[in-house]
Amino acid sequence: MFADYYNYWVAIILMMLGFYIVISDANLIKKIIGLTIFQTSVFILFISMGKVEGGTAPILADGITTYSNPLPHVLILTAIVVGVATTALGLAIIARIHREYGTIDENIIHAQDEEEYEDDDEAAS
Repeated sequence: MFADYYNYWVAIILMMLGFYIVISDANLIKKIIGLTIFQTSVFILFISMGKVEGGTAPILADGITTYSNPLPHVLILTAIVVGVATTALGLAIIARIHREYGTIDENIIHAQDEEEYEDDDEAAS
């Protein structure tokens, strides 16, 4: 049974691994890597669901009755392009955050923001 659904198990394991990385680490680069792993697992899941056993390309020919739907594969190609662009944008934002705060650790950034907020409250009083 495990071998029959190997692709789905890989997708689930990668999904949980990516989700764990996102919620467990305060490093923003590692969060982007976790999101990318999670996204890749979704790609694997969709491609696995789009595969038809014994299916061929949807080109009309004599004697072929089983076709694979190309739509999931086309959607995943588009999603890969969008994913790369989103990852690049996220890394650019992290670079800007690093220039502003001097760190990419989420906890330190929150602490610096709280200190600045408290300083603004004291100055306003």
